[in-house]
Amino acid sequence: MEMEVVKKLIKKYTAGHGAFLAEADTADRYYRNQTDILLEPLKKREAEQGENPLRNADNRIPLNFHGLLVNQKASYMFTAPPLFDLGDKASNKALTAFLGDKYAKTCKDLCVEASNASVAWLHLWKDKASGQYKYAIVPSGQVIPVWSNNLERELKGALRCYHDITDDGQELDVYEYWNDTICQAYAIEAGGVIDTGLMPYNSFTLIDTAGNSNLVNEFKHDVGEVPFFPFFNNNIDTGDLDNIKPLIDVYCKVFSGFVNDLEDIQEVIFVLTNYGGDDLGQFLRELKDYKAIQIENEGGEDKSGVSTLTIELPVEARKELLATTRKCIFEQGQGIDPDPQNFGNSSGVALGFLYSLLELKSGLMETEFKLGFGRFIRCVCRLLNIKIKDDTIVQTWTRTSVKNDLELSQIAQQSRGVISDETIVSKHPWVEDPEKEMDILNKQKEVETEAHREISEMFPSADPDEKAPGGKGGDE
Repeated sequence: MEMEVVKKLIKKYTAGHGAFLAEADTADRYYRNQTDILLEPLKKREAEQGENPLRNADNRIPLNFHGLLVNQKASYMFTAPPLFDLGDKASNKALTAFLGDKYAKTCKDLCVEASNASVAWLHLWKDKASGQYKYAIVPSGQVIPVWSNNLERELKGALRCYHDITDDGQELDVYEYWNDTICQAYAIEAGGVIDTGLMPYNSFTLIDTAGNSNLVNEFKHDVGEVPFFPFFNNNIDTGDLDNIKPLIDVYCKVFSGFVNDLEDIQEVIFVLTNYGGDDLGQFLRELKDYKAIQIENEGGEDKSGVSTLTIELPVEARKELLATTRKCIFEQGQGIDPDPQNFGNSSGVALGFLYSLLELKSGLMETEFKLGFGRFIRCVCRLLNIKIKDDTIVQTWTRTSVKNDLELSQIAQQSRGVISDETIVSKHPWVEDPEKEMDILNKQKEVETEAHREISEMFPSADPDEKAPGGKGGDE
């Protein structure tokens, strides 16, 4: 790709990327419990204190509702990560070996990234040292997709932008453009101008036929498609913070203000009228030692005396506002309020109702993630020559939720004779691996059968024609 074409492409696709970065950064801050109340300027507080000397406390307490809701969804959907069935045991085993131990963590991180930034990106590449294919999550802020204009909305390319520091300390903004065959890297000095400062960035090691290695800014990959796989949060490409940010800000502001009032109310200001002492020190000593003070009163309408300034707190109004705001946060965030009074000794139907909003939100993510996993798994199978029977990948998704184990166990026990033992075992709340549990049950039955056989041989049943002991039949 020519330099001028690259410059036009970078300017075109980075123009609107700043708004995406700002929203993703805000969501990440809220996920880490760094809400906007912590960024409130001090000048505003100082101005308020100047107008009202009773306002001295400046507590700023963030509440991590966004982090709770995102982690709730990630645990609900990916504590047990999706399973893939390619229709062949050998193929399934090969795919599982490639995904490795980090697969479960990758799924969880994809969920968190997509919930914050509206989309997460999985990158696939071939490691030059080991010659093996690897995969990892790329921060969403670094990837700018180039989509086709047709109805299929295919990914034509991916522009990856990130900050880098060279060995000599020079700071660079790097631009990598990936398509289905090659990757090209360009860089510009941090803060520079694209039109005049863009230059090829030799960051890839190329080994020629003679075994010599050279640094180049372009290399060909053998993935056969753009090696970036999108995982969208929902069908409208929005993050989970969009609906609840104003509510979280209100809750943090009201809660922090309530704490400030409780702290300020402990400070009582005395108003002295016609105090007869020499200074305020004498006033405090008299108040401490004698529980009384001297006031000069001229009689009549003289209002000499001591009064206090205190703060009156609208406690009930704030309690009601906090409770209403909390309820709205979990409704708009489509999550479960972990307040114990919402659970109690709930039955399966009641627990299912509590998870209804979370299930709706998870269902939208599952639909989008299935497309991302489908494209990623097909690409991996093609590169590793793993066969997919009938070109069909069966994805099995498992939810992890609070359940009434006693109720489920009773249902399983009452289902014997109605459905197969294998189905009962697979639905039992204590069983994690149904196949392993069935093997254990079969062995247990074999041991019990063998024990009954040995007992029968040791104590054979009596002949029905034989007289019972003490009977009168037979010869005497």
